Amino acid sequence: MNNKINQKKIIVTGGAGFVGSNLCERLLNEDNIVYCIDNFSTGFKENIQHLMSDRNFHFLEHDITNTIPLEFEGLDEIYNLACPASPVQYQNLSIETLKVCTYGLFNIIDLAMHYNSKILHTSTSEVYGDPLIHPQNESYWGNVNSFGPRACYDEGKRCAEAILYEYKTKHNLDIRIIRIFNTYGPKMDEQDGRVVSNFIIQALNNLDITIHGAGSQTRSFQYIDDLVDGMLLIMKNKEKIDTPINLGNPNEMSIKNLSKTILELIPESKSKIIFQEQSIDDPKRRLPDIALAEKFLQWKPKVELKKGLKETIQYFRDIKK
Repeated sequence: MNNKINQKKIIVTGGAGFVGSNLCERLLNEDNIVYCIDNFSTGFKENIQHLMSDRNFHFLEHDITNTIPLEFEGLDEIYNLACPASPVQYQNLSIETLKVCTYGLFNIIDLAMHYNSKILHTSTSEVYGDPLIHPQNESYWGNVNSFGPRACYDEGKRCAEAILYEYKTKHNLDIRIIRIFNTYGPKMDEQDGRVVSNFIIQALNNLDITIHGAGSQTRSFQYIDDLVDGMLLIMKNKEKIDTPINLGNPNEMSIKNLSKTILELIPESKSKIIFQEQSIDDPKRRLPDIALAEKFLQWKPKVELKKGLKETIQYFRDIKK
């Protein structure tokens, strides 16, 4: 347990979501006071129910696009995770996604300015679009369609980075930006449309595993614990970092091979792999260059894919019971 004099007061927006709930749990384990804010548009009470009895955990059901009605005796850090994060979610909530990336962020910035607190903002690998360089480093400007079904998320996150840059430059706001690559693990929403959760749920239910396109498109997959490690490290980092930082697994895998790996780990499944029409603006390759994370944070993923997938499969088995 930390000495109480070092106990931090921390806001986590989107704290009932997949990443947010895992982050809240870790922050509480480090004896911080955590204020979790979520409107349950994509998060779930079940993800944080076990935290409600912790005296250091405080929950507010609220949409951050509205002024946040909180008064603190000091506020040290804000982790801004509020935003739909999977194609199914942000396409269903496209306007809300744009609002939370802009209006919501301005409200978070107002809090940070008032309390002189640090902000860690979760951006995304989607800012690179369908990349023309491989792997993608933080200096790459991206290849993004601003007028398509993914634009609400891609351009919303790009706009958020621009807003934070201006506040850092004009007001010396202490910001840290991470660009998250595909992440999986316990507390994923089984209906969020991401390939890992999709394939696991389909395999556990003996349904056809559906791949959009030929399955040759590639991604990298990092386990949730590795991502949270990186988030804590960048927030604790005292060195000035003037760039967003990629957090992702630098091991590339095709979607087809991912589906085969999941079937290997669920040997009783009778599922077959089938191929459907390619999704619009679906990137062909996605792989992070993590040199900056290694340099500034001494961070790189530790959890091997099969180990992480086994943990995730067990999580979905348990909630299926």
